[in-house]
Amino acid sequence: MQKLSRNEIEQKIKTLKNWSLEGDAIKKSWEFSDFKEAMKFINKVADLANEQDHHPEMFNVYNKVELKFSTHDAGGLTDRDFKIAAAIDRLR
Repeated sequence: MQKLSRNEIEQKIKTLKNWSLEGDAIKKSWEFSDFKEAMKFINKVADLANEQDHHPEMFNVYNKVELKFSTHDAGGLTDRDFKIAAAIDRLR
């Protein structure tokens, strides 16, 4: 997997819904009605991450979930990160 250029990253981030850049990663936060709904979402993300063999940094506090993606093997962002981010957006 090849690391994307800054220009490619800036173009691809525009195609996503409310994802932001943080260093060499993209991240997004969600807020749910309660812990149970947050966990349902986390489980859907886990299934998708296993299917694509691309796992996020995941943070959960009660009804809040934050995901962060970067392709560590490439040393930054790749098409793979943007592909899974778009797929996660379709989960909700």
